Amino acid sequence: MLADGSNFRPFGKIADGVLEEGHSRTAILDFVLGQLPMWRDRSDRPARTSETTLTSQLCAHLNSAARKSSGLDCLQFRVEEADETESSRKIDLVAAPAGGSLIVEGRSYVDFDSILPIECKRLPVPAGSGRDPREYVATSTGMSGGIQRYKAGKHGAAHGQAGLIAYVQAKNFDHWFSEIETWIKDLHAARSPGWSMADLLVKQALDAAAGMAVHNSVHSRIKLPAIHIRHMWIKMNS
Repeated sequence: MLADGSNFRPFGKIADGVLEEGHSRTAILDFVLGQLPMWRDRSDRPARTSETTLTSQLCAHLNSAARKSSGLDCLQFRVEEADETESSRKIDLVAAPAGGSLIVEGRSYVDFDSILPIECKRLPVPAGSGRDPREYVATSTGMSGGIQRYKAGKHGAAHGQAGLIAYVQAKNFDHWFSEIETWIKDLHAARSPGWSMADLLVKQALDAAAGMAVHNSVHSRIKLPAIHIRHMWIKMNS
């Protein structure tokens, strides 16, 4: 659980076989949010820094936690899952039914289907050939930005709600919030197609004791409904 006195509050609940209308995906995001500090602080978790390894570790932890949580054992998590509409692209982490079918807001999903996409990024982005320090938001070439992929429909085109996890490995939350705000404002000022001040993140909650911050954002998409993103930031110890 998050630390006592946390500003985080759950928004949804999950019932056996049915995810409650209007709250289902929010309930999954609540679960992931609550598990993030537990995963980070596990004494048996090998210390790693790479995004791929961290996400694989998190996926394993979420699956174990879901199986032991009443009403959540209907879920499984998978890594590097092909996007439903852009099959050549991989989603970092998805929530899906764990066997059988699951009704989500009136639609039936089976274990081959993704209920919720979640992207994961490191802050700061590691230096390297072809890497862009603004990768959490958008990249100057290609389509590797976390928010950018969602906005362009390259990730999550079949979804109206998504998650974006930041593994914060240096600096503090205020620093990264300011940086990301600047990057989005710069895209707007440069008249980059589709970017506006409406893409800015909105602060939701901070739990300094747990090393967690949560922000929300809503992004318009061409020929697609807007997508709502919950940004879940965790301060990594190692």
